[in-house]
Amino acid sequence: MISFWEKIAFTKYDLVVIGSGFTGLFCALSFKKKNPKSKIVILERGIFPNGASTKNAGFACFGSISELIEDSQKMSDDEILELVEKRVLGLELLKKTIPKKYLEIKNWGGYELFFDEKINLDESIDRFNKLLKPIFKSDVYSINNEKIELFGFPKNKVKQLVYNPFESQINTGTTVYKLQEIANQNGIKILNGCNVESFTFNSKHHEILVSSKGGNIKFRSNFLAICSNAFSIKWFPNEKIIPGRGMVLVTKPIKNLKLKGCFHYNKGYYYFRNYKRRIIFGGGREADFKAEQTTSFGLNRKIKSILIKDLKKIIIPNYQFEIDMEWSGIMAFGPTKQPIIKNLGNNSVIGARLGGMGIALSSLVGKNVSDLFDN
Repeated sequence: MISFWEKIAFTKYDLVVIGSGFTGLFCALSFKKKNPKSKIVILERGIFPNGASTKNAGFACFGSISELIEDSQKMSDDEILELVEKRVLGLELLKKTIPKKYLEIKNWGGYELFFDEKINLDESIDRFNKLLKPIFKSDVYSINNEKIELFGFPKNKVKQLVYNPFESQINTGTTVYKLQEIANQNGIKILNGCNVESFTFNSKHHEILVSSKGGNIKFRSNFLAICSNAFSIKWFPNEKIIPGRGMVLVTKPIKNLKLKGCFHYNKGYYYFRNYKRRIIFGGGREADFKAEQTTSFGLNRKIKSILIKDLKKIIIPNYQFEIDMEWSGIMAFGPTKQPIIKNLGNNSVIGARLGGMGIALSSLVGKNVSDLFDN
């Protein structure tokens, strides 16, 4: 139940954005920049952004060599180049918007672990270095096997290590916190605990029905942006959006930890990094694909056991460790790695299906979604 005053002041907007993650925040900020007098609200069902924006492992990455090799089986070189460029441009927009102090960006590079010494990577490295040269102006990938021992990986398991100097770590918690602060400073309101049930368009405006602990509330707007990634399938079941739950865990601080940087293996399905003296480790979705195609948060015991085993056998075999926290985030996938950026008509747009590198894509997707209102 709302009051007369609340209805007047809090329910009518120029733009309503559904979802307060990276995509939604950048969409709102981009719209505000072009329409400084506009009244904007972002509706978020969770206390914090409820998807993957703050529930990831904090990688600023654009694709490991094995991921690009796999992509090349379904995509042309031009399509791969376009996708990588979008990821890089998205990361640049993020860095331009958020001060380094809040990004906590660490450009220690990325490494991919390979467990088969017979795999000849030279040809693929040469191919993708040439392909990506227009973006990076120098080689992206190189063999760096001397660091296998330096990082403490078991040499009987890790046979090859591919280095990428352009990958970085970020703190997505402080990054999103600062992004919300910037939104607030620009007069953009964020309302949490708002579960959007439905939205309709009459001849003049959009009506958005929200359920909350205080009952149902109807919002009204001239423009509507759906930026809720995997959760968008609730309203668009015919869109090719497949949710993908990803598990992440973090250890307690580990004495004399040698690891520093971003690390991947098995086509990017497993990824780990240091955070000070801790290890943040995520992935394993491919071990139970069907079960992880869900928008429900939770922990998969099978996947957790694989992550723990790999920590012991591959990542930090010479260290004693304890798990401090574990959580899951919800991503969105589809038949293509290209995100959905679509004009739905009647001044409504959608930005969704950001894949496994949403941190890289989301800022640019948010801006591009907002740009659709200009067309």
